[in-house]
This record gives sequence, structure tokens and C-alpha cells, in this order.
Amino acid sequence: MSDTLAARASQLLEVKHSRFLAQASPVDSADDALAFLREIGDPAATHNCWAYRIGQEYRSSDDGEPAGTAGRPILAAIDGQGFDRVMVVVTRWYGGIKLGAGGLVRAYGGAAAECLRLAPREPLVAWATVELTCPFDDLGHVHAALAVHSAAKQDEDFDEHGARLRVQLPADRVDALKSQLRDATRNRVRFLGPA
Repeated sequence: MSDTLAARASQLLEVKHSRFLAQASPVDSADDALAFLREIGDPAATHNCWAYRIGQEYRSSDDGEPAGTAGRPILAAIDGQGFDRVMVVVTRWYGGIKLGAGGLVRAYGGAAAECLRLAPREPLVAWATVELTCPFDDLGHVHAALAVHSAAKQDEDFDEHGARLRVQLPADRVDALKSQLRDATRNRVRFLGPA
């Protein structure tokens, strides 16, 4: 599984008097990515090149640089650093010396890669929501198991038969939670499926 950014990050790189400012942000949608571009893109800069990846969805833009010299290297940096749900914008202020296609690829890709390499990472976790019921006598076992499996209670209701809870936890912990509660309560906890 890949990582996303724990927070926004930036990195400035100077190449032959041109300045390349890479800025990265975690994003949840294409709309988020383009909103980040609108927020931080500098209209006075020579170029605001960018790329994002959100799962299988990705886009990139050379923003006027020669085709394939900016957006694709930025996207390659995102993928090469193992990130997902990330938008990177590299803003260039031209310094008077042409870099050539290879120089542009190295500058844009290098600025993006260095920004992401130094950025705070956060593992992407798939979450699941499950509902369960239990008798009052087993509520202590349930709450103990929820803590062990990093489950957060979203809702809890009571009736004459016991408690009904809706919890959210990492998807890869659901089976372990079910197994622990089955053993701890002699199978008195009932899972009602995904909420």
C-alpha cells in the first residue's frame, strides 16, 4: 500500500538561474487537486506545471513547457516516491538560460522528487464500518477489543437485549476483531455486516 502526505510540503531548487518551487498537498479528488493549483499557482511565474495521482486516476500539465518535459516527470516523481492521493505543482521562474528538454525533465522531476522525499508521509489506510450487537454482559469485552484493533465508536444504542454499536476500523483488522470477540464472548456478539 502507498502513502499520502501527512501535511503540505515545499522545496525550492535553482538550476542555471531558474527557480523551481515544488509544492505538494494531500488531495482526495481531482477537484481538490485543481483547487490547490488555483490557490498556490503564481500567475507572475513563467510556468505552473503539475501532476496528481488519486488511485488509478492521474493527470499532468506541462503548462507551456515543451510536451513531456514537466508534467510527466512530476507524475513520475509521485509514483517513484510511492505516493497516492497527492498533487504536486512545480512553479518555474525563468532565469534567462535555456535548459533544453533533458534539463527541464531533470529540473521538474528533481524538484518534485526532492519535495516528496523530504515530506512527512502518512500510510493510506482503507477503513471499514461495521455494526454489531452484544448482550450487556459482553460490553466490556467489546470495548476492550475495539481498543486493541484501533476501532472508533461512531454510534452506540441500547435496548432491553443489550447494545448495538457502529464502529470504524482499518479494513484489514475486521476479521481479527470478529475472531477475538467470537472467542471472548462464546460467539454472543453478532456482526450485522457493513454499515
